[in-house]
Amino acid sequence: MPHKKSLLIGINYVGTKQPLNGCHSDVENIGEFLSYRGYSNDQDSQVILRDDADPDSPFYPTGRNILAAMDWLVSTPGTTCFLHYSGHGSQVEDVDGNRPTTGLDDSIVPIDYETNGQISSTILHEHLVTNLAHNSTLFIIMDCCHSGSAVELPFVYRADSDGNISLLDNLRQGAKLVGQASDLLRGGLSMNKVGQARELYAGATSFFRGLQHITDQGEGGEEGLEQGEFHEQYGEEKKMVTMYSGCRDDQTSADAHINQEAQGAMTWAFLQSMKSSENPTYVEVIYNSLIDPFVCS
Repeated sequence: MPHKKSLLIGINYVGTKQPLNGCHSDVENIGEFLSYRGYSNDQDSQVILRDDADPDSPFYPTGRNILAAMDWLVSTPGTTCFLHYSGHGSQVEDVDGNRPTTGLDDSIVPIDYETNGQISSTILHEHLVTNLAHNSTLFIIMDCCHSGSAVELPFVYRADSDGNISLLDNLRQGAKLVGQASDLLRGGLSMNKVGQARELYAGATSFFRGLQHITDQGEGGEEGLEQGEFHEQYGEEKKMVTMYSGCRDDQTSADAHINQEAQGAMTWAFLQSMKSSENPTYVEVIYNSLIDPFVCS
């Protein structure tokens, strides 16, 4: 069974001009969920950064400490990694030219951002994705503004304007075809059966291959899994990284008060969805909690 590591970052920006109220609660709620899911909270398996920690400790969420913690998270081969960030998200100048449309990178905002700046999506990709150890996976939740491509992953899965997952029927149909082919081959083989099964598998393959090549609606695609703007740059890294984000790149969010507690709406929706099913699929989580978008590498 692979080793599990988790990094939880919650910044309320206490004493600043732009305080938040629910980020510490988000960390606590996610920590409880991870414990239930078999993640250990020992010092070798979990690191928590909050701005109520000792400012001189490595657990105070400065930019330097955040990047060091991220390096720790992805450093061990054969590890299942989990990252949760709850705090401010913003945008900074795109310095490497991979966002020609907007000229802006998504960013996260450390507690010392006023003196040492923010952490751009390009830097986050380098530390979390490019540096992800061999045979490891990484699951990320970004509960912050301007986070749709906060880690610059090459594929994006979006809900439509009504919150529907428009490719869900295609996914179900593809899975149905695979199931039909498998059922057909049970109980003995014949040339006729093999031919029929081959046709069913081919049909399923076309559905799933289509998920790799869908473009935006203006080029004849549909909303769903798209090659994102970073596909050409990072598509060959072949890292298993998945991220749920609370906002698209051009959206903002704010603290939510749910059940008389300040907490992030994104985090709350994710946890509610996970409570509704023991082992939901990625698409089911999007569908149940209407999270948008979902991105992957």
